[in-house]
Amino acid sequence: MDVKNRILQLQEQLNQHNIHYYVHDNPTISDCEYDILLKELEYLEKIHPELQNSFSPTQKIGGEPLSSFQSLNHKIPMLSLANAMNDDDLKKFDSQILRLLSSEHKIEYIGEPKLDGLAVELVYEKGVLAYGSTRGDGTTGEDITENIKTIKEYHYLYRKI
Repeated sequence: MDVKNRILQLQEQLNQHNIHYYVHDNPTISDCEYDILLKELEYLEKIHPELQNSFSPTQKIGGEPLSSFQSLNHKIPMLSLANAMNDDDLKKFDSQILRLLSSEHKIEYIGEPKLDGLAVELVYEKGVLAYGSTRGDGTTGEDITENIKTIKEYHYLYRKI
């Protein structure tokens, strides 16, 4: 198989896995298997940048917002480390953040082991939940405010405020 066809095959395969994972909440391969395919695609696109296109999952973060939820734009983008595996990957991420913020100031980060789950943004105003949203594509997520209010601990915390 030639490189162009392999890139197209990987893009289609990974996009389908993204739909299963982000839209249907039903992954069909493990995170490790996904990461191996994604790393292969990233490598092939790096050595053949002329074959990279906007259809590629290397050009996206997360998934498209579901149409059954209202969309919310994040005030500050929810970025991803994109499977940073070493110090160089972390330094690249830091450079990306500094460029995005147009800043030369040192930024302090807190890291935690990766756990599968859902990244959400919860915005509180005067101690009361104003809204909650999923990460979505990093810029726009789904409004899950009403879903958050169904969490038992939410009611406990709300009464404490």
